[in-house]
Amino acid sequence: MPITASHPIRRLTQDEFGELAFEVMRCVFDIHNEFGRLFVEKIYKRELASRFPQVEIELPITIAHRTFSTTYYLDALVADGGPFEFKAVEQLTPRHRGQLYNYLLLLDLAHGKLVNLRLESVQHEFVNALLRPEDRHVFEVSAKRWKLTCPGSEIIADWVVSLLRDWGTGLEVALYEAALVHFLGGEERVVRNVAIAGSRQTLGYQPMRLAERGVAFKITAFDSEGDNFEDHTRRLLAHTDLCAILWINIGLKKVSLVTVEQ
Repeated sequence: MPITASHPIRRLTQDEFGELAFEVMRCVFDIHNEFGRLFVEKIYKRELASRFPQVEIELPITIAHRTFSTTYYLDALVADGGPFEFKAVEQLTPRHRGQLYNYLLLLDLAHGKLVNLRLESVQHEFVNALLRPEDRHVFEVSAKRWKLTCPGSEIIADWVVSLLRDWGTGLEVALYEAALVHFLGGEERVVRNVAIAGSRQTLGYQPMRLAERGVAFKITAFDSEGDNFEDHTRRLLAHTDLCAILWINIGLKKVSLVTVEQ
């Protein structure tokens, strides 16, 4: 199996999770009232595990494909099917929501809760992921604008499609990027500092992932084709000595492969 958890998982209905979340949050409010808002997140989740029944903290979730493997850690799984992610930050962001959403997809769970304990009052919100694994494995690949004559394009396309056939779409971009970097030889081979040219001089260097010499690659997850992104990619290219950027956009139902050239 490409995705494994170290603990049995059961998928809760919306009502089941709602009832569980109500009880968990009542305990979280009590902890916050007693401890205040200045501790790091691990203190709060460990206290929750000591007070509330059936809490597994820092649950490992491993995802693998051939020789690549990485492990995520869900802050708390309650009653085998209630995922909770704790933060101690000034404000919850889309990145935090995306993190929990990614965990839900990996575990095939529909509902989770994001909890922030840094503020005077506990900030909390539901995160839902109604997609099932079978939904994420049905997609088309559009390669009309993918030039196989560009160095690195063939191997990039092969690995991307292989990963998606195994894991499905919808997961966080960083996961696909990490796997692709691994299969291309690792960070030391793939990540390079690319010179950025200004109107009169070199302005500095920007780290980029290279498929081959002079050819970078970028993965996105836009719902549409992302024409605006392509425009900015061309602007970036104009200030480097790269000849092309291989752009892979992983939408839920459509994966687009585009070669953006100087």
